[in-house]
Amino acid sequence: MDSRKRVEKALSHENPDYVPLDLGASAVTGMHASSVCQLRQALGLDSPGTPVKVVEPYQMLGEIAADLIEALGIDVVGLGGTKTLFGFENRDWKPWTLFDGTPVLVPEAFNTEPEPNGDIFMYPEGDQSAPPSGRMPQGGYYFDTIVRQGPVDEANLNVEDNLQEFGPISDDELNHFAREAERLYTETDKAILANFGGTAFGDIALVPAPWLKYPKGIRDVAEWYMATAAQPDYVYQVFDRQCQIALRNLAKIYEAVGDRVTAVFITGTDFGRQDGLFISPQAYRKLYQPFHRRVNDWIHQHTPWKTFIHSCGSVVGLLPDIIDAGFDVLNPVQCSAAGMDPQTLKDRFGDQLTFWGGGVDTQKTLPFGTPDQVREEVRERIAIFGQSGGFIFNTVHNVQANTPVENLVALYEAVKEARTQGSAE
Repeated sequence: MDSRKRVEKALSHENPDYVPLDLGASAVTGMHASSVCQLRQALGLDSPGTPVKVVEPYQMLGEIAADLIEALGIDVVGLGGTKTLFGFENRDWKPWTLFDGTPVLVPEAFNTEPEPNGDIFMYPEGDQSAPPSGRMPQGGYYFDTIVRQGPVDEANLNVEDNLQEFGPISDDELNHFAREAERLYTETDKAILANFGGTAFGDIALVPAPWLKYPKGIRDVAEWYMATAAQPDYVYQVFDRQCQIALRNLAKIYEAVGDRVTAVFITGTDFGRQDGLFISPQAYRKLYQPFHRRVNDWIHQHTPWKTFIHSCGSVVGLLPDIIDAGFDVLNPVQCSAAGMDPQTLKDRFGDQLTFWGGGVDTQKTLPFGTPDQVREEVRERIAIFGQSGGFIFNTVHNVQANTPVENLVALYEAVKEARTQGSAE
């Protein structure tokens, strides 16, 4: 069974030959560049001092290159847009060194000149004449968004301001998606997880719009969250207009990529905390579900794609509504959060949702456990989630920096062992 068929079987809740594996097909299923570097060296793919490309500079995710895909037996590849979250393209690579000493390659527009205090600022579209939109503190591993919200007149809010980043997809972007979908489909046997953008309603990582030079509207994180309660009509209007644009764009995108895509990333809006929901089911049904349903319904009526929602934390109380909204896939499956017991999730929702993630905890077990504890947790999760399909193995969100390399090796050794034992049968 090739990778594409393996993933399709799992998504159809049928047993593939073994559990499919994802690493790096999306911005929420990847690995920090420093950990990629360590893993590659441990597997004998690189010698010390060989740089890794940073393909997602906001979270500093490393490239999962073709040789690593082959070495680990990865079944999924990603299809994304031409620009990073800071609005510049991944091209014209140049060397840089992370604060921990890891050698990397970054795009030409990536600012590598530190401030006097050692911080690194990132600029929208790489334009240093504009206010910076991201900051990596000296000694840090990631960028924090810099809020650049101007004065907001709550009595005279303009919906157009919070639609500044949404519009008709360009011909260049459509051509890019068409070329890449064809290349990935014909040159690999992998399933394709696509992120076309424009469908993440209220994703707080996107609200500040770090790729825009001068964002308008409500862009402050705290003020946006308050607006969903204090100004729900305004937020609803923003979502409604965004949804109309998204559906028109999806029609054009499907014309360009066709049935080559296996699954599509719809939204990364987080609805859970460690200890419970971040939003009530009633509020979700009123403000978010109508637009999730419209997007999912269009995709299911016009394409064979499966739809993917990323929502961290304890979302078990929202899963019936997420299923009712039409989602096929749940990620990251944060089993350490309240109520997110793997067996309970599989028993209650395993016939309706594919769990894409949940393979091992990245908050405690992977960074702080022993290799044996990592292996044990991987085996347990595969045994539970892998029954009767409906499981794509991935860690709970991205693998972080400072993860012991012996634990990374143990993780993928355990996946390989489970596969050789026919774990999904």
